[in-house]
Amino acid sequence: MAEAAGTRQMTAAEYLAWERQQEARYEFHLGEVFLMSGGSARHAFLAARCVTELSNRLPQDCKVMTSDLRVAASPGSHYVYADAVAVCGEIEIAEGTNDVLANPCVVVEVLSPSTEKFDRGEKWEAYQRLEHLRDYLLVSQRAQRVEHYRRAGDTWRYQALTGGDEVQLADGTRLPVDALYRGAFDLPGA
Repeated sequence: MAEAAGTRQMTAAEYLAWERQQEARYEFHLGEVFLMSGGSARHAFLAARCVTELSNRLPQDCKVMTSDLRVAASPGSHYVYADAVAVCGEIEIAEGTNDVLANPCVVVEVLSPSTEKFDRGEKWEAYQRLEHLRDYLLVSQRAQRVEHYRRAGDTWRYQALTGGDEVQLADGTRLPVDALYRGAFDLPGA
């Protein structure tokens, strides 16, 4: 996340109407609007690999989407863009919108120096409120490392995985860390 887009406070409805008219993407957090910064070649590559691997490995009723779809991480207070999301079963769009996803079961964030603190902090806190979310993946650009939070009842289980390991999603789908990173370090990163 870069910086606030001015000092004006907005309501969620004002943000949604305003952001749809913008060329750049902005996230909304408790009334403040933040411009999303661009990513490195490695960031874009890792996000694409995550979309590809999830698409190839999740059950057929799952749909995997890119960072173009806004997520209602906490409706009314947090609207964000993830690097990749998956929905298994019917897609639910937030009430009163046609472009805000309400029910991701998997969320992936590729970490960047400008967003890492936020992705681990306030954004993660908002994602935890999503009823359908089962898996949250933080993918490092600096090392072959995926941090996985998996819902376990009312708590979240944490696991850090590296080369040779597999991320096991809540539904049993396995994502080899090596497959996510194949070719990533040939590209400039953050």
